[in-house]
Parts: sequence; C-alpha cells; structure tokens
Amino acid sequence: MSTSTEEYLEALYTLTEDGKTASTTSISKHLNVAPASVTEMLRKLSDNGYVNYSPYQGVTLTPKGFEISEKMTRKHRLLERFLHDVLKIGNDKVHKEACEMEHVLSDETARAMCQTLKAPSKCPDDEKVIPACNFRFSSCDECRQWGGESLDKAGTRKTNLVSMSAMKEKQEGKVAFIRGDNKVLRRLLDLGLTPGTKVSVVRVAPLKGPVEIAVRGSKLALGDEIASNIFIQKTAGEVKEG
Repeated sequence: MSTSTEEYLEALYTLTEDGKTASTTSISKHLNVAPASVTEMLRKLSDNGYVNYSPYQGVTLTPKGFEISEKMTRKHRLLERFLHDVLKIGNDKVHKEACEMEHVLSDETARAMCQTLKAPSKCPDDEKVIPACNFRFSSCDECRQWGGESLDKAGTRKTNLVSMSAMKEKQEGKVAFIRGDNKVLRRLLDLGLTPGTKVSVVRVAPLKGPVEIAVRGSKLALGDEIASNIFIQKTAGEVKEG
C-alpha cells in the first residue's frame, strides 16, 4: 500500500472519530491537498473498498479501511508519545516526525514501544486517544504475558473496536479490550467490567466529562481517563429507558 493511501486513511480516521462523515473540504484542509486531488483519491479508495463515498454525501471508512487507518493512527500516536516522553522532542515537532516514521514502523516494534511506554492512553500534542492494538489480546496484561513469542501466533481481531470515551448515548456493545497495568485491570474487574461484559451508554457529559453506562443491571459513571482505556465492540441497539 502506498504512503499516500495510508495518509488519507489515517486522516479519515481522525476526521470521523466523532462519528460524523468527513467532507472533501475537511480532508483537503487536513492534508493540505487540493480538493480536486482529494476527490480523485476518494474515488480510488472507494473502488478498492476502503471508504464509502458519494459526491456531496461525505465519506466514511468501511471496516476494511477502518482496520488499516486504526493501525496507522495507533502507530502515529505511539510515536508521538515516544518522541515526546523518551526523546524529549517538543510538541511542535512530534507530529511531523511521527508522520515520517509511522509508515516503516513494524507491528513488533510498535508493541515493544507500547510496553516500554507502559501502554499510554493519549498522544501528547492534542490528547487524542491512542487506539487499541489489533492483536487478539483482551488486556495489556495478557499481551505482557505473551512475551517475545511471535505475534503471528497471537492472531488479530476480526472486529474493530472503539474507545468507550468515543461512544455516543444509546450505543451499546461488549468490553473487548482493557488497557493499562494490573491496578487498572483489577479496578475495572471490581466494577464488573470484564472482557465480554455487555454495556450500554446512558449519558455522555460534555467537555470530556464522565460517561454514564449501564452494566449488569447497575449504572456507573466513568471518568474520561478510565473510559479512554476501555475498548468496546459495538453492536446495534439503544438503551431502554426506565
């Protein structure tokens, strides 16, 4: 896959994180590319099954496109964290540096970087959530226990995940991955949030406020820091009132 294709898919991930569609204009501004060039690329991406695109209707990622864009975004944001925290490079430079490095960063190196940084939740320049890895682990603890064994044996997920902090009211799904150390894992287990647990979003407070969820017949309010470390496999459905 070309670097240009990866850049477009990564841009679409960022522009559609809030659940909205991306416009040709927003993509053009984000990538600093002429609108005509954006339109041409979107048609190619659509023909290859990476995006859903209709002129004047906005653009969304297909599951195939989401998988690639999520992986690229994860590598980019991990690199930003590494450059900032370990190499002490300023926020004004980390984005450009990460853009140049992300395309050659292997999955194994990204995993090692994540473990060295102790599974960071957000990138440094704009506090955006770092996506979960796509390996078939249910927690960071499980990933650590895997050790240096080949990642090919671990396998990858067949479904795309979303951070609980990015979910909307009335959306529901099940917990698929928990990020963080053993303390985080134990705390969430105590709250009944184990992998496979069904959850429904009741209310999302503005300005990165608490996310209120329904789980196991009870309601919990989770702060943004916790919610950004719980990843959900979404299902269609709404929270029932009462």
